Amino acid sequence: MHRSLRILPAAIFAAGIYDSAGAATLKVAPEQALQTVLDGAQDEDVIELAPGHYKGGIRIDRRVVLKGRPGAVLDGGGTGSVVAITAPDVTIRGVTIRGSGHDMQAMDSGVFLQKTAERALIENNRFEGNLFGIYVHGAAGSRVLHNVVEGVRGGRLNEAGNGVSLWNAPDVTIADNIFRYGRDGIFTIASRKDRFINNRFEQVRFAVHYMYTNDSEVSGNVSVGNHVGYAIMYSNRLIIRNNISDRDRDYGMLFNYANYAEIDGNWVAGGSRDHIASSRDPGSDEERDMVPEIKPTPGLRFGPEKCVFIYNTNHNKFRNNWFERCGIGVHFTAGSEGNEIAGNAFVGNRNQVKYVGTRDLDWSKGGRGNYWSDNPAFDLNGDGIADTAYRPNDLVDRVLWTAPSAKVLINSPAVQVLRWAQAQFPALYPGGVVDTRPLIAPPPKPSISRSLR
Repeated sequence: MHRSLRILPAAIFAAGIYDSAGAATLKVAPEQALQTVLDGAQDEDVIELAPGHYKGGIRIDRRVVLKGRPGAVLDGGGTGSVVAITAPDVTIRGVTIRGSGHDMQAMDSGVFLQKTAERALIENNRFEGNLFGIYVHGAAGSRVLHNVVEGVRGGRLNEAGNGVSLWNAPDVTIADNIFRYGRDGIFTIASRKDRFINNRFEQVRFAVHYMYTNDSEVSGNVSVGNHVGYAIMYSNRLIIRNNISDRDRDYGMLFNYANYAEIDGNWVAGGSRDHIASSRDPGSDEERDMVPEIKPTPGLRFGPEKCVFIYNTNHNKFRNNWFERCGIGVHFTAGSEGNEIAGNAFVGNRNQVKYVGTRDLDWSKGGRGNYWSDNPAFDLNGDGIADTAYRPNDLVDRVLWTAPSAKVLINSPAVQVLRWAQAQFPALYPGGVVDTRPLIAPPPKPSISRSLR
């Protein structure tokens, strides 16, 4: 249809302004029927919402841009998805989207992207109180950028949805968003080749939750005060780089059946600056200066209990990470094999490593191990490597983990004699983690400025 023939129908609902290429900008006011305007639009049109409230429950089935001027609000009224998109190459920009339904089976969302909604661009919007913020249901190549996504507050956590959910949606980029409230910040299942970059997560269960998603990247993200920072499960060949977990409650990072990943340059920390004084490290002024001040957030519990939990996770490379001020630096268990753990810093954790096993695991690679803040060894030849190997655990630790009631004997003369005997006769040590080339100085610390913004 010639563009001039569309002016009269469109003018009934909106003011149409056309560019030289023939695309129209349809300006819509709150008293107009937005769905009718969308139904009358053609590919490449821009639908511009004036400030005000618009009724949600709309569907977009053609390639258009829906953008809002400041103060434009789409409200679903508590029923269904606020916006459902079926067409490819749709953009939604600059709109406040709120009030989806709460039907978990129906996947009620602020924006729901069907499989046919490939290459959607959702940017610079605000999502408030939706069950799911954005649901990418198979829409390959979509981008979710620069949004603020605040989920449902209160109620049972398992009845809340996620900030962004992905299902079978390859080549998706989620970047530079802020996520608060709800269940998980980003949850992905059965996908591949996705990128989660430079997002911030607060007051959710898991910041990033991976299930059966391969060949993807998680980098530059910040998780503050959540239950778990980064939960990587049943996924292969991931790049997990330069992320921050700042006082997440239970785990900074959790790996379960995750294989062939590169975990590099991440920073996981809990506690307060004074926590280092009560840990097992010497607590020197120099070490205290290494630990930057973390500004407390009101009501935020210091954590995590474990910086990293590694369960049945194989052939990964842990390099250049900082794990500090946790109850346990690394909990390593359940047959994890072939992992390279070298060039990391373990600073001020109450227990640097928890490993209950009989095999000897050497945490060094290519003549370089890790830095351990409680290692009192010397470096007489000045090569940066301690002159003696480091063992984070001994027989007493194994007894305490298998029989916690034995803690009442920790300061008894018998326990002290046992520890002395192990030091004199290394053959008495049980199998476990040993770092044969421990570092005297820590590697460069990852930047934490993003966690304090």
